[in-house]
Amino acid sequence: MSEYRLTLENRSIVWGASIDIEPLIGKFSIDSIKQQENKRVDWNLPSGVYRAKDIVIELDKLLEAIIVQLGETADPETLLENIQANLAISGRESVLPLGPLAFEDKAGVELTLQAKRIGEGLTHWARELNSQKRSLKQYGESVLNDLKFRSHCDHHLLTPKANALLFGPTGGPEVMQLFNELLHQFVLLRDALIPFDNWEEVPIEVKESENAKGLRFLEQARTEFLTELMVRKISHKALIKYAQSVLSSGLSTVGYGFQYRLGTILPASLGASVAVAPRYLLHWYPVQTVLNGTSDEPAAVAFDYEYHDYYSAPRSMAGTSSAIQLEFRNHELGDASEAQIIVGGDGSDRTVLQISLQFGSANYVVDLGQAFRGHRFMYRPKTTSKPDSGTVPVNPTSISEHHAWDILRLAGLVTNDSGIHFITAGGNDLVLWALLGKLYPENVIVLDSVEEDEIEAAKISGKGFGTKFLIR
Repeated sequence: MSEYRLTLENRSIVWGASIDIEPLIGKFSIDSIKQQENKRVDWNLPSGVYRAKDIVIELDKLLEAIIVQLGETADPETLLENIQANLAISGRESVLPLGPLAFEDKAGVELTLQAKRIGEGLTHWARELNSQKRSLKQYGESVLNDLKFRSHCDHHLLTPKANALLFGPTGGPEVMQLFNELLHQFVLLRDALIPFDNWEEVPIEVKESENAKGLRFLEQARTEFLTELMVRKISHKALIKYAQSVLSSGLSTVGYGFQYRLGTILPASLGASVAVAPRYLLHWYPVQTVLNGTSDEPAAVAFDYEYHDYYSAPRSMAGTSSAIQLEFRNHELGDASEAQIIVGGDGSDRTVLQISLQFGSANYVVDLGQAFRGHRFMYRPKTTSKPDSGTVPVNPTSISEHHAWDILRLAGLVTNDSGIHFITAGGNDLVLWALLGKLYPENVIVLDSVEEDEIEAAKISGKGFGTKFLIR
């Protein structure tokens, strides 16, 4: 297996061993539509590894069966519009009406936009696949007309047009059962994918069960996740716990990421610019991060923080330096073009990952989990000139400059008793990541530039008290 490399423009992060899951995708020993002993035809997702579109392909078989059974009154667009309405984040038929909630916390905002994107994507695929009539060509009208099963009531609302169609002359309880199951499976699929920014790529393992048709094995985890999302501000830990349930990791330990049989899940921010990266969404990587001895199959491992409680973590003082005139030098920081993720734990079901960065002959190592935590907690310069309550105006001459290596070489988490401190990172995202893993994550502001107006905006950003660190 080759070393995995994540490329970020002209820089990269390398770790673990690349894995190829393509031979596993869509390989099923049985078909999703099969004849029962009583000669009725049933539907279920067979055991196997799926991506989102693979599941939509299987759901199209249900949709086509409904169209066949409705006969001459069938209107595929009416049914597709109902799926779209259920997957929307607003409107009468929305199953997950996040839009009207107007979340103020960053996690709520990210997950709302994510739910909208996924719902639109799944609906687009449903239309595309059904227009091809591939299920009708594969099974024919006779088989699809015999597809019957009992679906539990899930209270998904019908549009007026769909209601008229399904309870019309050619509709009735049996076809309504199929449509109910179709709607619920789409909802379960959308909600299962919400944590992942690359939701189209995430491989989901399904184990066929007579007691939980299709994706219904996710119902309990989904209920817990949505309860937390809708009732209170969802935590990163809750998102990880839900993702572990979706991907059948078998893990009970919850950290900031994990490895399962089909790859590694880490915060999506790792693959994007620090300033604009999502703070809560996760990303699937085709990499075995923790090698499992002689086994080729990745073990289930939770990635945890070096310091569970950063408040009690050991600290070092950044110290002071001469005042600056807001003209910062990049030095050779821009030359740091590669970082490595290394395993710092024992490789059991809980382990620590570190990010290692080389400057010349010196090597600096910080906790990767703390870097993600620092990113979630970071501030950005305010766009308004109105200061936070309690903010005391600071003279530019009180800003102290530090080089990144002056901070990274210190033990524990770095802070100071007072003042504003600027740390030169040369605009290098790898260096910024390392600094986020090293600074005490309470009042850190990531700048877009070192222009004077940006510095002035940074002074009134973050908390209105305490030591402040500006990094760029």
